[in-house]
Amino acid sequence: MKNKGILGSLLVRIIIAIILGIICSLFFPEWLARVFITFNGLFGNFLNFFVPVLIFSLITPAIAGLGRGAGKWLAITTAIAYGATIVAGFIAYAVSQGLYPFLLGQGGVQSVNDIDEGALEPYFSVEMPPPFEVMTALLLAFAIGVAMTVVKSDTLYTAARELESVIMKIIERFVIPLLPIFIYGMFLDLGMNGNLVDTLVTFAKVIVTAIVLTILYLAVQFLIAGTIAGRNPLVALKNMLPAYFTALGTSSSAATIPITLKSTLNNGVARNVAGFVVPLCATIHLSGSMIKIGLFAFAIVYMSGMEVSLGLAIGFILMLGVTMIAAPGVPGGAIMAAVGLLGSLLGFDESMIALMIAAYIAIDSFGTAANVTGDGAIAMIVNRYAKDSIHSREDQVEVR
Repeated sequence: MKNKGILGSLLVRIIIAIILGIICSLFFPEWLARVFITFNGLFGNFLNFFVPVLIFSLITPAIAGLGRGAGKWLAITTAIAYGATIVAGFIAYAVSQGLYPFLLGQGGVQSVNDIDEGALEPYFSVEMPPPFEVMTALLLAFAIGVAMTVVKSDTLYTAARELESVIMKIIERFVIPLLPIFIYGMFLDLGMNGNLVDTLVTFAKVIVTAIVLTILYLAVQFLIAGTIAGRNPLVALKNMLPAYFTALGTSSSAATIPITLKSTLNNGVARNVAGFVVPLCATIHLSGSMIKIGLFAFAIVYMSGMEVSLGLAIGFILMLGVTMIAAPGVPGGAIMAAVGLLGSLLGFDESMIALMIAAYIAIDSFGTAANVTGDGAIAMIVNRYAKDSIHSREDQVEVR
């Protein structure tokens, strides 16, 4: 693509969209804001329809392209992603134990209104049910992709690659150009929702701690990935910024996959590895979400004077790392999936769970941004050791 100046940068357009959304929320009349909310509803429904197809179309040829080592790399990638998520949980627990006695004063937990209460309603909506669920797409992609490594059918492989090209064209010509408008509408809606301010004030110190900790954790991830891959960690992290800011607006790892994929390729990751790791990690790598839920949960535990042993905390983190996968790519899905564990393991009542949901969704996008940006670090690590399994004709595709 030709350089169209600074406004041609997706990152710049996203930042402008965020700023304009917040500013316009201060004076827009409700009838005009609902126009953008209606667009967001339609575009969001399309993404829900499109994401399973996207995941299937990217992962299937990627697994087939990795050859007979696909099963091994699937296991390795899953282990790295789950390990990063669990380590993030342990760090969140350690920070809460060491910092909260100084950061938080003594006091009870107050119930707050749901963050969605008072949100603007669209003028109309159109249901767009996906052809299959995200988990079905993943299972189909794994099964067909691995089978293709055994069958070695050039016809099937060519067809999978052509389907991938069609899906990528939809992403480039339709999804990406509309993302800034979608992000603008998200921040416009948040700015006009009065409950957001109350929630931010209630948990301000914990929210700041969560944001800072996710950024520090990202720095560590890219330091490790850069050392292993032999690349400058700062440059690699800079290349992932479009994905980070896109996730800030979409609050969805799955919806950010197209940008995460392009950013990952810009870090020199091979096409097959990026096409395999990025969609997979959008589902199973949840370090940012783990940090937020961990910090919020243990803040409520501390403020309410509850007793949670080290063993119980470890069990909660290990199970949460698996449970969150039940709602991949859905904005706020991680906390909704965690509700059962919060009640059954930590003993949270309805008011505590309500506070968790409201505080989490208030900065949902920061955890999602950490998730998708960390996916790029994992892809760099896998790429470093998977080079011998990649077809030379597709190695090191450059994306401008």
